[in-house]
Amino acid sequence: MTSPDLATQAAWLLAVDPAGLGGLCLRGPAGLARDAVLASLRRALPDGTPWRRLPLQIDDERLAGGLDLGLSLAAGRPVMQAGLLAEADGGVLLLPMAERVDAGLAARLASALEQGASRFGVVALDEGQSAEEQLPASLLERLALIASPAAPDLAAGFDRLGEGQAPPFDLLQARQRLSRIPYDDATVQALCGTAAALGLPSLRAPWQAWRAACAAAAIAGRESVTQADAELAARLVLAPRARTLPQSAQPEAEPDSEPENAPEPSAESQPEPPPETPPGEPEASAPDDPATAPPDDAQQAQQLQEQMVAAAQAAIPPGLLASLAGASLQGGAGAGRRGAAARPAQSGRPLASRRGALRAGSRPDLLATLRAAIPWQRLRLLEREQQGLGPAPVRLLLKRDDFHIKRYRRPDETTTVFVVDASGSQALNRLAEAKGAVELLLADCYVRRDRVALIAFRGEGAEVLLPPTRSLVRARRSLSGLPGGGGTPLAAGIEAAWLLGSGLQSRDGGRAVLVFLTDARANIARDGSPGRGPAMQDALAAAQRLRAAGLASVLIDTSPRPQPAAMALAQAMAARYVPLPHGQASDVYAACRRE
Repeated sequence: MTSPDLATQAAWLLAVDPAGLGGLCLRGPAGLARDAVLASLRRALPDGTPWRRLPLQIDDERLAGGLDLGLSLAAGRPVMQAGLLAEADGGVLLLPMAERVDAGLAARLASALEQGASRFGVVALDEGQSAEEQLPASLLERLALIASPAAPDLAAGFDRLGEGQAPPFDLLQARQRLSRIPYDDATVQALCGTAAALGLPSLRAPWQAWRAACAAAAIAGRESVTQADAELAARLVLAPRARTLPQSAQPEAEPDSEPENAPEPSAESQPEPPPETPPGEPEASAPDDPATAPPDDAQQAQQLQEQMVAAAQAAIPPGLLASLAGASLQGGAGAGRRGAAARPAQSGRPLASRRGALRAGSRPDLLATLRAAIPWQRLRLLEREQQGLGPAPVRLLLKRDDFHIKRYRRPDETTTVFVVDASGSQALNRLAEAKGAVELLLADCYVRRDRVALIAFRGEGAEVLLPPTRSLVRARRSLSGLPGGGGTPLAAGIEAAWLLGSGLQSRDGGRAVLVFLTDARANIARDGSPGRGPAMQDALAAAQRLRAAGLASVLIDTSPRPQPAAMALAQAMAARYVPLPHGQASDVYAACRRE
């Protein structure tokens, strides 16, 4: 039997202690490797264990339970239905496409895990490929285990890859053994120190690591937690959450050596020999030698912490800390490619309805209104009888507080505006290479379903060659037919981009990202007069207006060598500066695709 990978071991830990660990976040694309991990988890669980799939568009009544409208109307009395959380009690709740979960659903799941009314484990399938596509932090913090499936072993055959690995332990015995594992203060201190070394200020992470270490010991048949169990917990719980690299321990300074010409100590300064022990009396025991004395609990915790820090550092996913250190123009976590929430809309992704007044333009939610009114019908009929109003004229008595209004969320559209310098100096140097970089960025915009626009400036002004569109064919056709030649009206190009981007954000409620491709050799001022000095001053003034508008921008320096003028222009507009490598347009694509 082949040794299990970290993801499979995490699945077995979750099977032993689902309530204590909360859940598992599986990061990676869908495929045989992920299916094998899920199959290993199902094989470890007893037969008949609930296994429920959570859709992203689930409403509150289906999630947490509530009134069954059809049965209530048929029976003439309130009939309650169990929610998906209650159905998953004692089992697993599978959350596909977890990177697309909105904050509301993540908060409700996190609250259910905290309250513990339903004891279940969550398996979140995170397929996000970038920093902006991640599981919300409120839910991820409560899922102790984070792992990525390893590549499948093709030697076993494709027909057996989906079966998963059989657990090498008895689940019932492991759970009984888990309840008997004693608390180990040295291990917990080492886990807390490891979390602090990795930049994790919350105490939830080391406590989750302790629970994982206990589950690992129970699986291995041990009655206490060992170093191997703690190291496995550090790899699965602490390392994927690392915020900083642990600092290496500084070697202790050695005492200064004694000078060669130091005078020998006199007889008066030499210590007196210890007095001889009288015959018949026991000799006084010498103090313990620190080198031979057994280590105390603090020393054991320090040694264990150093070993766990090394294990966790080796398990930190590559590129994790680099992505955390890189600044993004997205404006904060959670915005992502899904876009920030727009103003109240009448169409789009449905959200949970809320109580509200019926106003012009609002759409009532009939089902939610009925669910709110039905439980109060008997009380309202009794109230009418007490007030002497007689029988109700209608079968359903509604009040103002019963009405619920539909709500929708329409994500903001992202429009990438390419501002291309088509002047004579650009055509002489790198116009073809700049077009290649734009081609790669256009393909990425098509994948993200972003709109694109194209602005070119040459001669005495700038022109919008392509208004915002999703047609990749039109964008490529406009780009390929772009001629080169003439002066460099850089200020006109920046102003045209500012006007288009500001209009997109204010009028359409969307988001604009400006990508400038220029060598920053301005020689045409805003009024059309030639001259490098006035032209550059006008360009810097337009860049400052662009910065004040808060538009995200990237400046790609297309000069043969990076130019100080292009760097100053990028600084003035608060843009990311990217020099175009010689003959390497793909490097520009990799540097700008995060924007």
